[in-house]
Amino acid sequence: MSDAAALPGQPRGTVASGPATTRTVNILAPNPSAMTLDGTNTWIVAEPDADLAVVIDPGPLDDVHLRAVIEAVERSGRRVGLTLLTHGHPDHAEGAGRFAELTGTKVRALDAALRLGDEGLAAGDVITTGGLELRVVPTPGHTADSLSFHLPADRAVLTGDTILGRGTTVVAHPDGRLGDYLDSLRRLRSLTVDDGVHTVLPGHGPVLEDAQGAVEFYLAHRAHRLAQVETAVEAGHRTPSDVVATVYADVDRSLWPAAELSVRAQLEYLTEHGLIQP
Repeated sequence: MSDAAALPGQPRGTVASGPATTRTVNILAPNPSAMTLDGTNTWIVAEPDADLAVVIDPGPLDDVHLRAVIEAVERSGRRVGLTLLTHGHPDHAEGAGRFAELTGTKVRALDAALRLGDEGLAAGDVITTGGLELRVVPTPGHTADSLSFHLPADRAVLTGDTILGRGTTVVAHPDGRLGDYLDSLRRLRSLTVDDGVHTVLPGHGPVLEDAQGAVEFYLAHRAHRLAQVETAVEAGHRTPSDVVATVYADVDRSLWPAAELSVRAQLEYLTEHGLIQP
């Protein structure tokens, strides 16, 4: 068994621009950081014989990257027919307006403030641009407007920041809510059990070959963190910063501000469910 195969979700080695499945190509944005991992994965999705492609998450406002995405589409003999957003965080969506200007396409998103055009996105919608079947899956939790996209023909799901290719996701309180996030993970698990999804195409990090394993890891991780937070509160650590210092003591301190957002979401969840006193 390789090292990658031993990791949650069985990540596919390094992250780089190039084909990922029969219908998807990743163009990696040049914005690596502790929060964005190797950078934002901008996904080009198209049927093999189609002349139109869908682009998911154009990424940051970086003309070099945006033009690289367009050039990759054009090299395949296609043009961009539609732009979709998994959610509104700048590392995914900031470049969408400029990308729409360069391509003449509409931008569809759950959040009306991010759309360019009349159509949004909602649960049950099916994107059919260029003959695709790309199903919209609501996955709130990381943010209120988070979506995933199920690509049945490739047995894949594009998860934005709901599931990452490496590490775990911040539930960004107050916009993100942990109860919603857990429901979203269970919804994604049902895709792996009932719909045969085996590949995760994340917004950051490598492709995951074991979608069900990734979801189960995320659910177990959340349960473990909740138990740790509950124990910390019972021990007298009442403020989010105190809980972070206790529960996330082994995490790089540069990530503690993000961890505090997750702790606030965890405290809210535990309070709502009567597991701790407000």
